[in-house]
Amino acid sequence: MLNEIKSIFNYRHMLISMVQRELRSRYKGSFLGFLWTFVNPLLQLAVYSLVFPYMLRIQQENYPMFLFVALLPWIFFTSSVQNATTSVLNSSNLVTKIYFPRIILPLSTVCTNLMNYIYSLAIVIPALIITGIDLTWNLLWFPFILFIEFIFALGLALIFSALHVKFRDVAHIIGIVVFCWFYVTPIIFPLSIFPEIMQQYISLNPMVAIIEGFRDIFLFGETPNFSALLYSAVVGFFTLVIGYFVFKAYEKTFAEDL
Repeated sequence: MLNEIKSIFNYRHMLISMVQRELRSRYKGSFLGFLWTFVNPLLQLAVYSLVFPYMLRIQQENYPMFLFVALLPWIFFTSSVQNATTSVLNSSNLVTKIYFPRIILPLSTVCTNLMNYIYSLAIVIPALIITGIDLTWNLLWFPFILFIEFIFALGLALIFSALHVKFRDVAHIIGIVVFCWFYVTPIIFPLSIFPEIMQQYISLNPMVAIIEGFRDIFLFGETPNFSALLYSAVVGFFTLVIGYFVFKAYEKTFAEDL
């Protein structure tokens, strides 16, 4: 694994170039261009803010911000996993013609979505201030929580991008899994609406502590729950390790499978 990290470092300019190209090409030719980075989550925020508080009678103070600070990292996570799943297959011309660390393909996808999320903070921070939320020093925990989410997303990206080369149904399965996963993660509702026994089971979802951590530091100005984040970090680390070995195992047959 250390050799792989060294190899990625040696090809860091290629990684940076791929991220920059993806960021430029994603909205190239569109009227709003890069503003679509903000429009999509804002539209989702508007829909969820209207539907859930009134139709489902969710009683939550400042619900739009309660939703917003959780929705954006969720979009980063799911976009990373879903887009990375097809990253190797979509780059078959590169894979079969030139040498480079193949792991750069899913890594660049996750990094691209990470940058999109970081850019979205240009909306989050002013929105919190406008709605009367006091920002505290606990925001300094933001990189720590984001790093846990990043390694978890990258681990899944490595697993699914490798599997998808051989099993083309993986992308469709991931779409269904992500759809279901959304509703067992406290994004549109607080975890407290469930009975205590259900909360324990739902908390086994590593994304719960991550989403709650973002809410703690952005919305409530509190120190995040480190014991819960430690669980997510451990799951994320093991997912990354498993993802690395799965990717390396399938990488040997990429050329012939593509």
